[in-house]
Amino acid sequence: MNACLLMLALSVACAGASLRAQHNTAADIEDGGRVFQNTCANCHGPDGDGIAGIDLGRGQFRRPLSDQELAGIIRNGIPGTPMPASNFSEEQAARVVAYLRSIAATKRSSSADGDSSRGHGVFESKGACATCHRVNGNGSRLGPDLSDIGQKRRAVDLERSLVEPDAEVLGTSRFYRVVMKDGATVTGRLLNLDTFTVQLIDSKEQLRSFVKSDLREHGFSEKSPMPSYKDKLSAQELADVVSYLVSLKGKVTP
Repeated sequence: MNACLLMLALSVACAGASLRAQHNTAADIEDGGRVFQNTCANCHGPDGDGIAGIDLGRGQFRRPLSDQELAGIIRNGIPGTPMPASNFSEEQAARVVAYLRSIAATKRSSSADGDSSRGHGVFESKGACATCHRVNGNGSRLGPDLSDIGQKRRAVDLERSLVEPDAEVLGTSRFYRVVMKDGATVTGRLLNLDTFTVQLIDSKEQLRSFVKSDLREHGFSEKSPMPSYKDKLSAQELADVVSYLVSLKGKVTP
């Protein structure tokens, strides 16, 4: 009986250790993602495909690399190339590698199969995205300018914004609602909010400024004005639009 109890105790202990290891691994990957987006993405892009011949998000390098070799490059750089050395510890570099391996393993195939030229067509026509967004000087100012969105957000995040717009609303994309003392309501994209005033762009793309003391109420809108395209676009059309958005790197088309 004592032997059985001992075996049971050991089994529970091992299970607990396994669960803690899994948790730590998830935390390490998340931390590695933060480090990558804050540091590495400046050159490699948010999806890791900003340098020709390298796609970190899909595990594509100029030659096969082990995790140890990749961590070494992250820490020591590559002499004679723009890849600099860093002050990352071995643990930090290992976490970035874990993050890169993780996203490469879970990369959505829909984004990979998209066609940016078709996506541009969907963006302009069926998606009617230009009625709110602006790209390289064309389109509306009501929503955020997307001219360099491909430098700022990953494909997976852009796809999620298209199908679940309320899941994550960035500060620069939040809409604000003001109600004046006569009951008139104005809603628009928030530009500035300080102690005394509110500035926003209304639905007619007009710049509006309000003094808080003249308002009955004011605050952020609970939902994103962005519509969901989950049932409006096919899976292929979504993939094409994502591919087009990822291609927007801030370069004006001649």
